[in-house]
Amino acid sequence: MAISTKKPPIKETVGALYYCFNTPNESGEWTNTFEEAVTKSNVVKNVSVTENGDSTNVYASGETYDTISDVSSIDNEVEVVAFASADLYKMRGDTVGENGLVLSGAPSDRPFFAYGKVVKLRGGNFRYEWYPKCKLTENTDDIATKEESFSEQTDKVTIRAYPFDEAGNIKTMVDSTVAKIPEGLTEEKFFAKPILTDADLKTATTE
Repeated sequence: MAISTKKPPIKETVGALYYCFNTPNESGEWTNTFEEAVTKSNVVKNVSVTENGDSTNVYASGETYDTISDVSSIDNEVEVVAFASADLYKMRGDTVGENGLVLSGAPSDRPFFAYGKVVKLRGGNFRYEWYPKCKLTENTDDIATKEESFSEQTDKVTIRAYPFDEAGNIKTMVDSTVAKIPEGLTEEKFFAKPILTDADLKTATTE
């Protein structure tokens, strides 16, 4: 049997943060329709990803027959140097009054939005990712005193992504190291609007 040696490219940096608010139905439920505006923000310092779910062993004839793993959601904890306040208030479900007063903390239905992430790899390779059905679950708002030398201060937003289709998929992605990506696909085209299907990806390269 032949042995092949692979040298996958290492990660170089995290790229921009993208998000686009969902257009809910009359009941306030998520739909596959989104607002026209997609926001790009180059504020990301670090992203930690956690899959939420259970793994269950199936036993038969005195041994492990199979292991069933179900992922119910994926958390992206994003460390940022800043975040657009108006969009953060919207994600939190806060109320902004006509005179600019922000009412926060009351029970509210937080809106769904799509979240996009860029992972840049060595050698010009990349991963572009969309999480089409997300909600903000928590955010920090820490502050420290100013000292003689500048000290960088960051916050974290935790974005929870849920299954968006009948198959239970949570994320859509293109990975330049795994498969041939559509000719002419750029970061700008991929994130022009949330991509949920292969047809959406094809459309993104032709528009």
